[in-house]
Amino acid sequence: MQSKIPQNIIMAFISAARAAFADDLVGVYLHGSAVMDCYNPSVSDLDFIVVAWEPPHDAARRAFMDAVARLDAETPGKGIEMSVVTARACKPFVYPTPFELHYSRMHAAWYARDPGDYVEKMRGADADLAAHFTVIRSRGVCLCGAPIDAVFDPVPEADYIDSIREDVLGAEAEIAENPVYLTLNLSRVLAYLRDGRVLSKREGGAWALQNLPEAYHPLIRAALDAYGGSGRMDFDPALARQYARDMLARISEGRSAAR
Repeated sequence: MQSKIPQNIIMAFISAARAAFADDLVGVYLHGSAVMDCYNPSVSDLDFIVVAWEPPHDAARRAFMDAVARLDAETPGKGIEMSVVTARACKPFVYPTPFELHYSRMHAAWYARDPGDYVEKMRGADADLAAHFTVIRSRGVCLCGAPIDAVFDPVPEADYIDSIREDVLGAEAEIAENPVYLTLNLSRVLAYLRDGRVLSKREGGAWALQNLPEAYHPLIRAALDAYGGSGRMDFDPALARQYARDMLARISEGRSAAR
C-alpha cells in the first residue's frame, strides 16, 4: 500500500473491530483507492468491509461505532467509509446485499446527535456492495481474518453491472455538483462494459483519454488533475452535462450488449 495512507488509522480500525466483535469477527478488508494506487489524503476516503459471522447485537454495534466516529474525526480527506455485513451475505453472494451497519462522514451528524437511533436504524440492503466486493476480490487487501477467497464469492456480472450503473444514473443532473467523481466514475463504468476491466477512478480517466472523443479530454484531464490534487475542479458545466448525457447513452448501449 502507498506510504501516504494513514496506517495508524487502519491499525486502530482493525483493533476496534476485534474489540467490538471478538470471536464473531470473520475479517476486515480494505478496498477503494487505498488498494488501487490512487489514495490522495486530500480527497480520498478509507474504505473498509467488516464481515461477522452473525448480526452484531446493539452493544457491539454501539461500541464499534463509537470507535469509528473517533477515528473518522482523525482521518484526512473524506474520512472513513465502512459497512458491516454477515458472512452469509458474502458466500453465497446476495444482491442487493444486506448490511448490518454502515458509516460514512455524511452520517456523522446523525450519529453524534442520536447514537442509539443510529445503531438501531442503520441497516438494510445496499447495491453498492456488489461493486465493493468485486474490487475486494480483484484488488482488495485482507487486513485480518479469513482470506478473501474464503469469504467472498464471485459477484455475478449482471449484479456488478447493475451496481455500477445505479451509481451513475443521475449523472446528468448531478455532475455539476460532483464533477470529479462523476466524470471519472462514468468512464470506469464504460470501461468495464467495453473491456471487462475493474478500474480505479484514475485508471478510468486514463482509459477515457484513450477511448473517448477529444472534445471531452479537457473535462477528463481537469477531473484527473483535481482527483490527484486538491479536489477542486474548473470545468464547463454545459460540457460536463453533455459528457454525462453521452456517457449514459454509451453505458446503456454497453449494458444491453452485455446481457
